[in-house]
Amino acid sequence: MVRPSGPLSGTVPVSGAKNSVLKVMAATTLARGTFTLRNVPAIADVTWMGDLLAEMGMVVTHDGDTVTIDSPDDLRPEAPYELVERMRASIVVLGPLLARFGRARVALPGGDDFGPRPIDMHVRALEALGAEFTTAHGYIEARADRLLGTRVLLDFPSVGATENTLMAAVLAKGTTVIDNAAREPEIADLAACLNRMGAQILGAGTSTITVEGVDELSPVEHAIVPDRIEAATYLAAVGVAGGEITVQGARPDHMSMLVQKLGEMGMRISPDPDGLWALRSQRLRSVDVSTLPYPGLATDYKPLLVVLLAFADGVGIVTENLFSGRFRYVDELVRMGADIRTEGHHAVVRGVERLSGAPVRAPDIRAGAALAVAALGADGETVIADADHIDRGYERFVEKLQALGADVERLD
Repeated sequence: MVRPSGPLSGTVPVSGAKNSVLKVMAATTLARGTFTLRNVPAIADVTWMGDLLAEMGMVVTHDGDTVTIDSPDDLRPEAPYELVERMRASIVVLGPLLARFGRARVALPGGDDFGPRPIDMHVRALEALGAEFTTAHGYIEARADRLLGTRVLLDFPSVGATENTLMAAVLAKGTTVIDNAAREPEIADLAACLNRMGAQILGAGTSTITVEGVDELSPVEHAIVPDRIEAATYLAAVGVAGGEITVQGARPDHMSMLVQKLGEMGMRISPDPDGLWALRSQRLRSVDVSTLPYPGLATDYKPLLVVLLAFADGVGIVTENLFSGRFRYVDELVRMGADIRTEGHHAVVRGVERLSGAPVRAPDIRAGAALAVAALGADGETVIADADHIDRGYERFVEKLQALGADVERLD
């Protein structure tokens, strides 16, 4: 439950990035031995990825923000449906399992055949490296005696396809060049971990990644980069409630486009020795927003930006260029009094000064967090159902907002 809050103040720490740690955990299947991962967020998705690794025969131990993973000589290279259904990111075990064991069996996301799903891109990239695929009973099975390096051109800079290809290529024979690769900071973090393991990767974080295959990798210690989406959530919270905060650990170099857009809206944001300092002292101005692959505005930022525009002075047009069905939360904001009209990939947001608290439902992780942020500027109480979605991507979300002065509590 969220009640309207006055200006926020204080310092809020950012946990490790959800979109990085899950892929680094998948990378531990590439080598035998003991891995130590630090700055790991205590979120449901990390627990589920740990369950998946344990199902394969690995031993996963949690101690605060440190996770230790023991990878044995032999694993069961299979990702069962009940775990893939919970977390679509688990598809990224396909590449590393195939590279190390020459085979993998992974449930199809959603339990159906490929259709238009982005997994097509993963499959085509791994086929280019020499893998052969069959599908049966809701599973995709991959085999390859030895993957061979080649040029892989992605149709779109897909993060998941880039990660799967990258983790397969590190043990492939010869050189692999991934063109039109995703450029997200989480890709660079994964590559940094792989390089520490003994891989030879150049260009991660650019659109062309070159991988020289090696015969064997070794376990390492690795610290996960801070979560830029979590940092953006606290920036949006102060944007709605007003006040002055420091987002500790935030990496401004990972959030340049978002910081620029928030500046155009009237927020004052600047780098701080601890992360990012942010101030909102007057009503924000409306701007137009378009999602694009990194370094453009991430689609995960969009629900937060829609919320900010719902309170801003003027009219903003939001365009979703990456995914369909990413406006499902708009109906919940409209229930709270927001003036938003959607049509296809566009939303027209006409700002109002206050929203009205109402019972709403969180359809996914980021939308759930955005609804909580919106409720900070709504008169009366807002109760968010299905708030367990938020726990998939945010560590101690309620407690962190409370520490800034927000009136938020978790209901049983």
